Amino acid sequence: MTVADFFAANVWQCWGAVAILLLVAELLTSTFYVLCFSVGALAAMTASLMGGGLYAQLAAFAIFSLLSIMLVRPFVIKYLHKNRDGEERPSNADALIGRVGTVSQRIEAGGYGRVAIDGDDWKAETTDGSSVEVGEKVAVRDRESIILKVETV
Repeated sequence: MTVADFFAANVWQCWGAVAILLLVAELLTSTFYVLCFSVGALAAMTASLMGGGLYAQLAAFAIFSLLSIMLVRPFVIKYLHKNRDGEERPSNADALIGRVGTVSQRIEAGGYGRVAIDGDDWKAETTDGSSVEVGEKVAVRDRESIILKVETV
């Protein structure tokens, strides 16, 4: 049996392997794009098991991948990016608002300093323009780009 014969007889297993590899890749990226292609590979595997030719398998892969991207992904993202109360979960720098950090570099009056929060060091200024010494606790009240607006706790 040649490699081509083996592949032709077991193409559904190849689609299954592709689907599993794409699921693993999704776990590494968590963007929910790769998951959509895994769904397409499962559809192509089903088409192969039903006796469909290569073009039918490729069409199933393309159609189900696109449908997943357009219909399933927005639905999944909508519900996974909410907290238990159903409110939108802040991400990136917005998640820092309300957090408490420690001043790592003196915040000058009317100027800037640095604040450490969870091991990350952020440029910061006070909301009232006052100075804050190193080691004091501050709460993040707002942000402007990557500059945190803080006030003493």
